[in-house]
Parts: sequence; C-alpha cells; structure tokens
Amino acid sequence: MRGSYYTFYRKASTAFHDHHKLIGVCAMISGGGLVAYSDVRPFGSVYADAAQPTTKKTKVVVLGTGWAGTSFLKNLKDPSLDVQIISPCNYFAFTPLLPSVTVGTVEARSVVEPIRNIVKKKDLDVGFKEAECFKIDTVNQKVHCKSTQISNIAGKAEEFTVDYDYLVIAMGARANTFNTPGVVENAHFLKEVEDALRIRRSIIDCFERASLPSLSEEEKKRVLHFVVVGGGPTGVEFAAELHDFLHEDLSKLYPDLQKYITVTLLEASDHILNMFDKRITAFAEEKFKRDGIQVKTGSMVVKVTDKAISLKERSTGETRTLPFGMVVWSTGIGTRPVIMDFMKQIGQGNRRVMATDEWLRVEGVPNVYALGDCATINQRSVMEDIAAIFSKADKNKTGKLNVEDFSEVINDIIERYPQVELHLKSQKLKSFVQLLQSKHDGSAKQATMDIEKFKAALSEVDSKMKSLPPTAQVAAQQGEYLAKCFNRMKECGENPEGPLRFRDSGRHRFKPFRYKHLGQFAPLGSDQAAAQLPGDWVSIGHSTQWLWYSVYASKLVSWRTRFLVIGDWGRRYIFGRDSSRI
Repeated sequence: MRGSYYTFYRKASTAFHDHHKLIGVCAMISGGGLVAYSDVRPFGSVYADAAQPTTKKTKVVVLGTGWAGTSFLKNLKDPSLDVQIISPCNYFAFTPLLPSVTVGTVEARSVVEPIRNIVKKKDLDVGFKEAECFKIDTVNQKVHCKSTQISNIAGKAEEFTVDYDYLVIAMGARANTFNTPGVVENAHFLKEVEDALRIRRSIIDCFERASLPSLSEEEKKRVLHFVVVGGGPTGVEFAAELHDFLHEDLSKLYPDLQKYITVTLLEASDHILNMFDKRITAFAEEKFKRDGIQVKTGSMVVKVTDKAISLKERSTGETRTLPFGMVVWSTGIGTRPVIMDFMKQIGQGNRRVMATDEWLRVEGVPNVYALGDCATINQRSVMEDIAAIFSKADKNKTGKLNVEDFSEVINDIIERYPQVELHLKSQKLKSFVQLLQSKHDGSAKQATMDIEKFKAALSEVDSKMKSLPPTAQVAAQQGEYLAKCFNRMKECGENPEGPLRFRDSGRHRFKPFRYKHLGQFAPLGSDQAAAQLPGDWVSIGHSTQWLWYSVYASKLVSWRTRFLVIGDWGRRYIFGRDSSRI
C-alpha cells in the first residue's frame, strides 16, 4: 500500500516538473508574452486568471442635502455611479415643521435625519464630505470646497477640490432681504434648523428680560412685541404657532406679563396667503383678527434697527415706526453668492435666478444640473419654435397643412410645451385639434392653414407659461425625476423616450420634467388649518389640521423621524410645550 502511494507521488512530481519546463520554454520563445502563466500551481489548485480591467465609474457630485438633493439621493439606484455629496449640513431637515420647532411643539432632532443614514443602504458608491462649495469650475470639471471644520493646527478651514463627470446643484437659497437696511443684523430668519433654535431662545429671552423689576411698562410692551415680516405660508404658520405658544403656555408661566404680549404680521401686498384660494385668505385674516394677531397689509419695511422697525404705508406714503422685542423675516428667497458667481461664469449674470431647461440642465452647461430653490426652469416658448413645429408637420413641404397632418406631432407638441395643455384647459377645449379648428372656418378634415394661421391659432398659448413655486414639493419631485433619468441614462440613450426635437432630428433622450401639484396647507393655529387640494377643493377647520398631521407624518424621511414627531405631538397635547432655554 505504501509503495503504491510512493509510485503515484513520483509520477505526479515528474509530470509537474515537465509541465513547468514546457511553460518556461514557451515564455522564452514568446519574449515574456506568457508571464501571466509563470505562476504555475500544483495539481489540485485553481490557475489564476488574468486580472480583468475595472470599469471606470461615472463621477456624480451632489451639492446640498435639502429637499432636492436628498430626494435625488434616495431614488438613485445605478451601481455604475460614484456619488460624492458635499454639504455644510450632514443631515436632511424637514423644513415644513421648522415653525413648530421654534416654539417647542416639535423638537429639532425629531425633524432631521443624518445623510449617512439615508444613503448607507444604497447599492452604489456614496461618499459624504461636510464642506461648503465656494467655486464651480466647469472648464476643468471641478468643484472647490472648504471644510466646515476649523483646523487646530493652521487655524483655518481646509480647502480641497472634487472632480465630476456630472454635477447636481441643489444648494437651495438664502433669505431675501431686498437690501433693506438692518435686516441681516437685527432680524431672525427661518430657513434652517439653527434659525429655529435661535428664535426659540430669543422668545424665552424676551420673557425673562421682561420679568426683570427694572423695566418700565413701556419697555415691557416693546420687549414682548413680536413682529413677523411676510404674509406667505411660512410667516403665517409661524405667527399662528407663536400666538399659541405665547397664550397657551408662556402666559401661564408668566401671568403678570400676559397683558403686554403682542404679535404683529406685516405684509406688503393687500392680503396674506396670496397664493391660496380667496376663501382661505379671508378665513385666515378673520381668524387672526379674532385671536388678537395684528395683520397690517400694504406695509413695506424700509429699515430695521435693534429696537424698532420702520414701515412705509403703500396707500398714504407715510412712514411710521414700530418698537419690537423680536422680529422674524420671512419674505421670500434670494440667490446664494456662489450661485451668483457661477451664473456670471456661464453667461447668466443678468438673471435673478439660475436658468435650466425642461430637463433641469443648466443652460449652456450640459453636464451640470440644478434643481430646487437655487434654479428655475426657463420654459421654451411655442412662438419661438413655431416655424420649426410647422416644418416638422409639413412633411411634403407644401407650405399648407391639413389638421390631419398634425396627428403625428400633436402628442410631442403637448409634451414639449406644457403651456399648450394649460391653454386647452383654460379654453375648455378637449384636444389640440379643436384649438386649430377654432381659428378657421370649414370642416376639420378639409380645412388647411398656412404658417400665419398656425401662428394665430397658438398666439395666446405662451401666456399660460408659469414659473414653479420655490416649495419643498417642487424640489422633491425634481430630485426624484432627475434620479430616474440617471438610473435609465444608458437605456434611454439607446432608445430615446422624449418628444421630437423640432429644431433638430431625432427625439429627446428623456421626457421633460413635469410638476404635479398635490395641494398645499396653511396651519392657522388653535388646531385649525386650511388646505387647497387638486380640483380646487378647499378645506378649513379642525378636521383639516388632522389631515395636515397625517400628510406631514407620511412625508417624513424615515420611520425614526415619524415616531419622534408623532411622539412630540402627543407630548404637546398632554404636557404642553417646553419653555426651557435650550
């Protein structure tokens, strides 16, 4: 038995050495061409294959972790992407609840979710850097960033650059002060979680200061006068939350100060909540009047000092002064400095907001996308392309068209130019063909039109073009849309799914972005809210507040934040709002 093992071992060893010599000879003959096979292993082992070249991944840099950026990241699935996120905030904040954070109805940690929690389950390479982008270099496809962490050694923030193949700008916007003197120095804003926490501390500080025995009656009235500038949804909701906090919670803790409390809401136009149905506007103004919130419309702020705000009445032109203890500025949004510099670099320096096309591509820079509050879609005008549209339909080049000739391009026209569909709805027309028929006589099939009649038929269409509102709803839908485009980039590159290119040949790779309005809410305090939902359905009252609770809870980014926010709402009903200065 032992001899048979020895014989087998000798034969196997001889075969191995002979095979090794053959490999060496082949390697010498080929001049090293078989070097990959020189690592010969004994029988029973697996031969090593030649190393396969790794596929280079597409680098995508995302600037910002707000609604647009986070929605993009949540819906991104393509594993061939190498994603780098750059933002000074390492979390996503559910901003519609910030007014609730200012008064302790909801805690700050309940409305935020760390970005790393959101992307850690993604089946693609995702990295995050807590830094602020201060320059975008489209020539070299780099973004220049500065860390938010101050180095203890150098005493300054570290700077670095990140390369990109595609850049997604979702940096949001800053508060718009309209260059009003003193606003930046003396007013609070309500854009970030830190803003809400500062407002909360300021409210408590006003009450603690008013409790001091050295203050006069007049000074107590000033310190406890809270002014909200801006009658939009954010300003109205904050004024309502503040009123409830002051009268439901703080007045019980500071009973001697209740008679000095005043809340004033300032709006430059004639009414608050101008973007809502008139029924909601009227109800909100009447409710605020009953609650004791002073609503001053037609009042423009011209100056803010540390103790008073100067107003100019639009009707009379008179200027008067309101003393205050705290002022919150909520009058719209403005462009960030880094975006303004970028706009000058790409030839958009004369614009107020960065412009993109209907595919969210920044105009003039095809591999840079912008979404959310930092950009606006520059919708293409139908009249600008009217000749190209007519020519595309006129395949026989006769200069005249039957209505039937448009059958192949009608859907593309409606998809490419959304204002056409809006115009049809406003005119109560069922189809694009009816729009064309309405501009000439004769039967639908026999009537023909030249370019001039075609222009006349569509002359009013562009009046329906509208800019999208700078809301979380728009930003979230844009992020989801762009992620789907990136997920299907290769597929749609081979089989384009978009409308016809009227100025060029072929089709657009993707369908253009279309915003679907899902309604809007306006919490009005005292557990009442107003809602304007699709179909012009208006709901006002206590039941609408519960609808608001359910919708907002469902829109929170994670189950963790849902449980925390619902718990905060329950705690507030049982124990009231917390008044600690934390």
